[in-house]
Amino acid sequence: MRKKDKEKEPDRQDPGDAVLLILVLVLTAFGLAMLYSTSAYNGRVRFQDSGYYFKKQLFATTLGFVVMYLVSQIDYRMIVQLAPGLYVISMLLSIAVLLFGQEINGSKRWLSLGPLSFQPSEFAKVAVILFLAWQIDRTERNTSGLWFMCRTMLTLLPIVGLVGTNNLSTAIIILGIGVILIFMSNPKYLQFIGLGVTGVCFAAVFLAAESYRLERIAIWRNPEKYEKGFQTIQGLYAIGSGGLFGTGFGSSLQKLGFVPEAQNDMIFSIICEELGLVGAGILMLLFLLLLWRLAVIAMAGRDLMGALIGAGIMGHLAIQVILNIAVVTNTIPNTGITLPFVSYGGTSVMFLLGEMGLAWNVSRHRKRTAA
Repeated sequence: MRKKDKEKEPDRQDPGDAVLLILVLVLTAFGLAMLYSTSAYNGRVRFQDSGYYFKKQLFATTLGFVVMYLVSQIDYRMIVQLAPGLYVISMLLSIAVLLFGQEINGSKRWLSLGPLSFQPSEFAKVAVILFLAWQIDRTERNTSGLWFMCRTMLTLLPIVGLVGTNNLSTAIIILGIGVILIFMSNPKYLQFIGLGVTGVCFAAVFLAAESYRLERIAIWRNPEKYEKGFQTIQGLYAIGSGGLFGTGFGSSLQKLGFVPEAQNDMIFSIICEELGLVGAGILMLLFLLLLWRLAVIAMAGRDLMGALIGAGIMGHLAIQVILNIAVVTNTIPNTGITLPFVSYGGTSVMFLLGEMGLAWNVSRHRKRTAA
């Protein structure tokens, strides 16, 4: 066998990261179980079907696993070549939301496709990861200096501005992904001071642009003073009443109408109530293990492009988990962000599983020496 053929052999035969796959399966199974427990009351009251939310989430999860498998079978380098087009599509979809979007619970974030609704901001996260991997890989020899950082961040501003108009939390995630990937390709701490100041100024402008965002800060500081602080207070009651081991699976009282839309952003508070500090700690441990595997995949990437994809997915997951738990515990103002794999949301779980397929794809093409 020729030397060139030997080098390609692990690229064809590596089955991928089995630990990643197991963790994803465990998290999705846990998420479906907790979603059913949390949403059964709301489903029965609103739709006369206690399994209403569960069945819709199960359908989206099934489609997500199909997408995950299909994505994992196509060489990620071929997928990245589509990144510029996907990025343009994400901007067009974000514009469509501003013009024709469906408003749900006071937020205009969805596009209606017949009986289905689609959240373009979830697609934008994946498009940004792929686009930055494509862009940075093309400028591999010129990733040093402040100009590279500014140029790369400037390419993100259009999608950040479009998404941030109605969804500040996703805009923050997109900016965070950009910062992580830029730092990974150019790890010079001093230059990030200027980038950080710029990011803070940019966030301040977004906060001041809409009065409701400033109101959220006021509610965060003193939730008892405002009617809209009811959700935060009830979520904290749920966390406190769970104690060390919780009230038991399915035994939450706060989900019975006290925590509004408990199956969405606030599901972590119900997890704390039913499973206690121990159950919440196990869930956070699962997320940490998944982030660890994504970090291993990024470091073992066969090329810069694969490493950037792994790091981008890891950054997205880490930021979203941290933001959700911080919001539920009232550590930061409410941003309306879901808990990955657990909160109700078909678009979210489908694209998350698609990202896991990308990560699995990168692990299938990793270096021979990878663990």
